Formats: sequence, C-alpha cells, structure tokens
Amino acid sequence: MGGDDALLPVEPVFLKSLRDHVYGLVRDAILAGRLKGGEKLNERHLASQLGISTTPLKEALRVLEAEGLVRSEPRRGIYITFNAGQAEEMMLARAALESMIARQAAKRVKDEDMAMMRELIVEMRAGLETVDVLQLIALNERFHNAIHEASGCGYLRRLQGGQNIYTHAARLSVLSEERERFLAVEEHEAIANAIAAREPDLAERLMRDHVIRSGEKHLLRV
Repeated sequence: MGGDDALLPVEPVFLKSLRDHVYGLVRDAILAGRLKGGEKLNERHLASQLGISTTPLKEALRVLEAEGLVRSEPRRGIYITFNAGQAEEMMLARAALESMIARQAAKRVKDEDMAMMRELIVEMRAGLETVDVLQLIALNERFHNAIHEASGCGYLRRLQGGQNIYTHAARLSVLSEERERFLAVEEHEAIANAIAAREPDLAERLMRDHVIRSGEKHLLRV
C-alpha cells in the first residue's frame, strides 16, 4: 500500500461533485506513480486518507476500472493495472499525435494564432518567477491547445483528447522540478518559432522530442 501521503484529503469546495473529484485524485495518484502498478488498494484506508466514506470511492473506482487503470477481482479486491509499460505507450502515442498536429500548425498558422502563442510564452516566463506549478500547468495546456487550434486538425485533436488523463498527471509530475519548468518554456519557444517560420519538419521534430523527453522523465517515477 502507498505511503500515507499518497493522496491528499478532499477539500470542502469539491463536495458538490464528490465522486468526480475523488476519481480525479485517485487517477492522478495512479498516473503519477504515487500508487504503484500491481498494488492492491485498501478502500477503507484510501477513504480515510481522503476524509470520505467508501461509497464515492467505490463509484470512482468503477470509472477507473472502465478506463483500464484498475482491475476488480472477485473476493480478492481491487488492483492497480497501470504500469510503466502502459505509461510509455501513452507517451509515445501522445508524441506521435502532438508532433503531427504541430506539423500541420506550421502549415496553417495565422497571425492571431502566433500572437496567442507568444503571449502564453511571456506568461509562462513570468510564472517561472512565482513558482506556481498549477498555473504553469494551465499555461502549458493552453499553449498546446493554441497549437491544436492553429493546426485546424479535427480528427487528430479528437484522438489526442484520449491522452488527456495521462498528460495532466505527467505535467504535474515533471513541472514540479525547477529545471524542468525552465526547460519546458525553452522548448515551447523553439516550437513556436518553428511554427512561426512555417517549417513543418522542424516543428514536428521539436514537438516529438519535447513530448518524449518530458515523458521519459515522468516514466522514472511510475
């Protein structure tokens, strides 16, 4: 069983949609590697950590099982099925999709798209000084979304949406390190410059390298 600090208690502001917030907390703990693959979950212990009853936890675990992150075994309990191998596959899938989207963005980008990317990079650099990790994650996600929007890709964006449950947790894990925060901004600026220069081959390569490098950093923690 994971350590007592594997999960944080649910804050009162989240009680309106308790199951969804419990689902998010447990999911992020699994994807970030704080709850390990193959581990048996003690529902009462987890509910106690979260400060809730077992009912919303059981509901959240059913959703996680449908997503393939946990497995329920009759008379034995619930086990985490997410592991480093699955995390690597998700990272590689994301790298393939994001790099193709960046390639298309370099072909189709408009001036207003570039203005948004530049503005977000300025905000990310300012965020490096405040060390607000959650704000940097939000800016990071907005930057990638700006590239998605510039690409004009519908089908690829829908496929990429399936990676979001992993992507957020990976960013939370990686961007918690100061060096990674600075490196991520530098890589984002290089990607933006390639898109602005309408260089699809370069944009594709830089995005793939960015996703794989940060993903491999996260894999060390899963």
